[in-house]
Amino acid sequence: MSSSYPPLAQALVDTMVTAADAEPQRAVAFQGAPGAYSHQAVRETFPDALPLPCAGFEDAIEAVQAGRAGCAVIPIENSLHGRVADMHFLLPESGLRIVGEHFVRVRHCLLGLGTQAQLREVKSHPQALGQVRRHLRSWGIAPVQFFDTAAAAAAVAGDGDAAVGAIASRLAGALYGLNILAEGVEDADHNTTRFVVLAREASQPAAGVAAMTSFNFEVRSVPAALFKALGGFATNGINMTKLESYLRDGKFSQAEFYAEIEGSPADPAVARAFDELGYFTNWVKIIGTYAKARDREA
Repeated sequence: MSSSYPPLAQALVDTMVTAADAEPQRAVAFQGAPGAYSHQAVRETFPDALPLPCAGFEDAIEAVQAGRAGCAVIPIENSLHGRVADMHFLLPESGLRIVGEHFVRVRHCLLGLGTQAQLREVKSHPQALGQVRRHLRSWGIAPVQFFDTAAAAAAVAGDGDAAVGAIASRLAGALYGLNILAEGVEDADHNTTRFVVLAREASQPAAGVAAMTSFNFEVRSVPAALFKALGGFATNGINMTKLESYLRDGKFSQAEFYAEIEGSPADPAVARAFDELGYFTNWVKIIGTYAKARDREA
């Protein structure tokens, strides 16, 4: 565990780690300090689990790989900022499987020890500060960058200065005893983060449940390779909801892709599309098939 957490957060981390170590089968790993939005996602997805805070995404993944947690809940994309950095590398390399997804509506709170009128500055993660900048400017409150939203709340609570507040979740305010001075202060009312559940073993949604499938592939270095590779999804009526490219190992000739579709390889139409995909790619890795949490248009 990281020693960089503020003391109040570190005390909670130590308690939660001890509980998770005693019952690893109930532990669910997440990245961040207690009170982070990832912690909120764990509580919403697995109400009876033992949340296991981890310093980084790699640490959360390693906890599952090593059996110290039954699964991990990891953010993969945000409606304002797009994909979470390095997830397209970490997911296929981890050897873990996506077994579920969950959407968290990010409602930022203005937290403090006193009143809003007393605040002169607020601490939070740079992304969170960027998401509330119009409100802060209108209130005349200066933003101060911190490495984590929940850790910022813990630091404010520990420092005891009523002139310094934090932007974090309602959960963080409750954990560290801060007043909720304003709620829903994000500038965009659609701010939502999508999380995936990672486990060592793959799972399949129950029959009749709408499914999503996530996979990686590398196209061959030939003209129109991507067009041909994806043609099978179009001709078989498969809806592709995500397609992102990235380069690995300094290569500029062959792109790798992370993609998501609606449906399961157990469906005949999806199976035909994957067969066609295989003809025009060097390799295909299915990362997981899991129940769809909500329609993408919502």
